[in-house]
Amino acid sequence: MAARHRAERTGRTGRTGRTGGLGRAGGTGRGGRPGKPPRENRFEPDLDPDFGDRALTDVRHDIVIGRWQGVRDLLAQTGDQWALRTHRIRLLAHAVAGSSVVESWRAAEPENPDAAVLRAATEVVRIFHAAIVAGRGAAVDRARLDSTVLACLTAADARPPDPMPWVSLLTVARLYEGGVGRAELRRWWDELRRRDPHNTEGHVQLLRYWSARWHGTHGSMYDFARDAAGAAPPGSPLPVLVQIARVEEYRYVVDGALGRGRGPGSVRGFDQHWKHELAVTEVRRTWERWIGDRPPGPVRPEEVELLNYLTHAACYAGRLDVAADLFALLGARASWVPWSYTGDPAEQFTRWRAQARATS
Repeated sequence: MAARHRAERTGRTGRTGRTGGLGRAGGTGRGGRPGKPPRENRFEPDLDPDFGDRALTDVRHDIVIGRWQGVRDLLAQTGDQWALRTHRIRLLAHAVAGSSVVESWRAAEPENPDAAVLRAATEVVRIFHAAIVAGRGAAVDRARLDSTVLACLTAADARPPDPMPWVSLLTVARLYEGGVGRAELRRWWDELRRRDPHNTEGHVQLLRYWSARWHGTHGSMYDFARDAAGAAPPGSPLPVLVQIARVEEYRYVVDGALGRGRGPGSVRGFDQHWKHELAVTEVRRTWERWIGDRPPGPVRPEEVELLNYLTHAACYAGRLDVAADLFALLGARASWVPWSYTGDPAEQFTRWRAQARATS
């Protein structure tokens, strides 16, 4: 299984013109110092917020100048490619949240279902921003929450086959004090799975809902992640939910320790969080279930962040053999999350990549 992916260790030119950076560092640096490459040859991770989706990056220029036509055309071209569509709408919602682009589009084309779907996702982003500004523990305006849910349901009616409005509902559900009723949550979840049973983003949102940070426990979160991973078809990225759950637990524990004026090292046994036996076993299991059966070919934009989660977990679990193949798949394509939770993303990606390559 791994051999197929080792064969893909070739540099690819990214959006910025940088190569994948897969050649070993070496040679003579400036001033004749051995082992230090010239600056222009040093590896630099590409923290592209669009994960290499050039069409999405181009549309951002339209958003900056207040044009909605490029957004419309991009979503029309994306069609019913659910994984790509979910990825694009999620990032577009963040891009337009601080502007009136989506409102302008809705006013110009009130019957366009894509505009309704993007508006619902944008309202979810906006209400999360408002909750962050208000501060943790502050109640979110119930009327605004209900209005956001109504926008999502309106979008679901406008484009019935689309899973994205249901992803948006599972996302905003976290902001209700005490959560939403189990019957309602189950209905939203069933509607999503009826349209796209293996929708990764929807699974991630429900995982977070059941986390200790929101409306569940570490146990309920891991149970959900492991059940979804076990039911995933070969080659599906869903097994990485277990690694996402481990990051969510880490964030929760670290935030709690920092809130008490201590570091994570003060939490008993937490030094083994990434590398105890089960954590290491689950890295190998995700590698086998997902990457071992993944169709060969370039990494798609919607895979980049998920692959970074598994790469991060493999590094911290000490499975540098697995990490080496994942870095080869990724090339220079780093994501801010999850690396930002354990340090500087660019520094960590570069350092761990060098260590993994040295062992391969």
